[in-house]
Amino acid sequence: MPSEFELIDRYFRRPTHHTVRGVGDDGAIVQPTPGMELVISTDMLVAGTHFLPNADPADLGWKTLAVNVSDMAAMGAAPRWALLAAALPAATETWIAAFANSFFACADAFGIDVVGGDTTKGPRNFCVTIFGEVPQGQALLRSGAQPGDEIWVSGQPGLAALGLAHVQGRRTLEEPALTACLAALHRPQPRVALGLALRGIATAAIDVSDGLLADLGHILDESKTAAVVHFERLPGLALAFGDDSELARDCLLAGGDDYELVFTAPASRHAEIEALAAALPLALTCIGSIEAGAAGELRLLENGRPLEQRRRGFDHFGA
Repeated sequence: MPSEFELIDRYFRRPTHHTVRGVGDDGAIVQPTPGMELVISTDMLVAGTHFLPNADPADLGWKTLAVNVSDMAAMGAAPRWALLAAALPAATETWIAAFANSFFACADAFGIDVVGGDTTKGPRNFCVTIFGEVPQGQALLRSGAQPGDEIWVSGQPGLAALGLAHVQGRRTLEEPALTACLAALHRPQPRVALGLALRGIATAAIDVSDGLLADLGHILDESKTAAVVHFERLPGLALAFGDDSELARDCLLAGGDDYELVFTAPASRHAEIEALAAALPLALTCIGSIEAGAAGELRLLENGRPLEQRRRGFDHFGA
């Protein structure tokens, strides 16, 4: 059985491209680009909480890094460096090789150097720390939304939640919905290009990890504003859901794990955002607006009438 350091050398030590010194010493050495600020984030994925114990290692490798890349996208930052700390129940090389190859495929797709980390024996979990760069003063924050701003969402929220419902046996999907939903669940696509393009346009942004309403609520809390969301404007899920409207609404509004971006922008930039959607190309949908009011207050309407939605998203310590 290989040792810890043999595993690192064999599966997690790869050439770097914009790093002074990567894996091999007690710490990495990086040199930020002049005029840039560093954006730093960390996320942990734990077996049984964030992924099923029998999760495919290749899917898990991609997702472990992708969810962190999404944080950079939400900040308008270009991802640059990442560190991986992993606990593994055993040094099963076929499993580790599949995980590592997919992890580095995600790194290569977004120009990230993996510059260090740690491994230990224990219940399977992974923690990534990621560093990105953004021009000074141009990071997208959660605190900039203003009354009158429009609220936008990228892509199709709800697909990952529906994919999970299928995996858990709560819903049976047929093609083509099955492939689309499982891809959203297992291989999320961080919206880095969108995040970079929104510099100077968006007033606030966040990625949808815990649920559309829950994550929009973080913008409202940080910006000390209220909002109205029009349910009928949200991208529809008729292809996947058929007539199961209750599940559709819950996945769409509270499902999470989509890693789409929710952002706000002045109404005067509406046409510019529509043009951006065509250029990327990526669906961008205006779903509501920011209002003056109590911080965090969110009104959900359907055709002008209040719509009740008890669950807003995932909470690690919720009841």
